[in-house]
Amino acid sequence: MLPISSTDRVFILCGAGVSAESGIPTFRGVGGVWRNYRIEEVASPYAWQRDPRLVWEFYSMRRKVASAAKANPAHFVLAKLEQTLGERLFLCTQNVDNLHEKAGSCRVIHMHGELFKSRCDTCHRPPFDDSHLYEPPAEIPRCPCGGQIRPHICWFGEVPFGLNQIYAALDECTIFMAIGTSGVVEPAASFVAHVRGRARTIYVGPEHPANASSFTECHLGNAGQVLPRLFGP
Repeated sequence: MLPISSTDRVFILCGAGVSAESGIPTFRGVGGVWRNYRIEEVASPYAWQRDPRLVWEFYSMRRKVASAAKANPAHFVLAKLEQTLGERLFLCTQNVDNLHEKAGSCRVIHMHGELFKSRCDTCHRPPFDDSHLYEPPAEIPRCPCGGQIRPHICWFGEVPFGLNQIYAALDECTIFMAIGTSGVVEPAASFVAHVRGRARTIYVGPEHPANASSFTECHLGNAGQVLPRLFGP
């Protein structure tokens, strides 16, 4: 069991490996290609400008896959940890699915966006739930302002969401844990370096990440098997 004191503040960073255990393929797992398109060709502002319908086809496919997935033991352990620690737990995910919420987590920061939400590409109206859309629309939906409705996703070349909150939580944390991350994608890959030397740094995943040397301890194995041992079932 991982000792957590009454004064510890825990920062959890989840990567694609957590969702992969629920059957959601990672970009790397599919070779970074969809229908002969590189992922960057369908997940970037340039792709949206060039062919928004193709972008919607890609994200409609991803919605179908994610809607059929079920939360796994790692998600449930983290939801239980949130119940125990309350605001002393900061859960940040690179995943865009809603499996943490399905498991009961209520305070999740989705730094790369949320798959089942959409927003206007022009105005600043807040993102809205759009979970009913599993087929690419015949016509790209329009916002009242006239802009086009796009997936609420942080695409390649865009700034991740919630960075101010994230760095504030990193500055306060005493335990930092990365789960199922590659240690390659920035800025998340640098979070451990931000806290190194003043926080306990722990990695959980089936193999060593690219930034493994920055962690004080690594627990190799699937998160669904390792986390119950670290935090309890």
